[in-house]
Amino acid sequence: MFSTLIGNDEVKESLRRLMTGGRIPGSLLFTGEEGIGKKLFALELAKALNCRNRSEVEACDECSSCKRIRNSTFPPFSSADDNKDRMIWSEHADVAMVRPYKQIIRVKPMRELEREANFRPFEGVARIFIVEDADYMNDQAANALLKTLEEPPATSHLILTTTNPMALLATIRSRCQIIRFAPIPASEIEKFLIQQNTSADDAKLLARTSRGSLGRALSADIDDYRDRREAMLAILKALTLTGDRAQLLRASEELATAKDRTDYELSLDVLEALIRDAWSLSLGRPADSTINIDRIKDLERIAAELRSEKAAAWLTTIEELRGTLEVNINRKIASDGMLVSMAQA
Repeated sequence: MFSTLIGNDEVKESLRRLMTGGRIPGSLLFTGEEGIGKKLFALELAKALNCRNRSEVEACDECSSCKRIRNSTFPPFSSADDNKDRMIWSEHADVAMVRPYKQIIRVKPMRELEREANFRPFEGVARIFIVEDADYMNDQAANALLKTLEEPPATSHLILTTTNPMALLATIRSRCQIIRFAPIPASEIEKFLIQQNTSADDAKLLARTSRGSLGRALSADIDDYRDRREAMLAILKALTLTGDRAQLLRASEELATAKDRTDYELSLDVLEALIRDAWSLSLGRPADSTINIDRIKDLERIAAELRSEKAAAWLTTIEELRGTLEVNINRKIASDGMLVSMAQA
């Protein structure tokens, strides 16, 4: 079980112990950063519980039950109303999912879950209901789920996934066994990407920039990252090496052309990562600890001119700008203000 999944060996061992003792709780809460495999682990557990040829706690991965659960993609419905109002069933009759629609989980699919959880399995030995991003439940949905958690049927298991467990009702958290997922080591992500025919250079950079999230590494556009990095490196060089104010003005204009807030914040993410790399080097930490190790020479030059007080002030300025993005601000004015503050730090 879980042999195809990378990282979180402690989680694997915990779930194996629960399977061995026949003590899989009726409700589990998988918590951890986005993209580290919480949903994949939930499906793997569903597979092990319903496998027709299980060897102790290990799913065979070959029977029709395993194959149908493994191939489940949970595509959205074609109708917006269905997306809001129904659970999404997998290819297996006892495995279903509720997921947010436009960042909200509404009450209707949770009431469907409550009803379906009371039925005995149709073809396996357990019914598995996955609530993805459970922190997006509105109050009505959360209360409907709470009813199910209060009297869980013996043959049904609920697995909630979330990046923000404290956003859930305390009464929901208290009724679930919490399984905490850790970020995946960069070395494991890099190895996996190389096995997927990613070039060694790209795999190393993707693994280091993913912050322990395989999902983030797989979805990232590495060429886009490198383009943003060149623009952000130009800012740091202007601030520390050249004093080129014209370059800062050009950088502000380029930042302001971001098509939306997400695009804008991606550039801020890269800028912060470069600052932290340079700060780390200025403190004498090894080069291998940097994210952007392939640009180590540029970073070392910046680090030689960088004081800790300045690096800390820069990061504070960027975070303050992020706080203003909740409202519809003029990004050009905001970028100008950020770079002026950084130049004066």
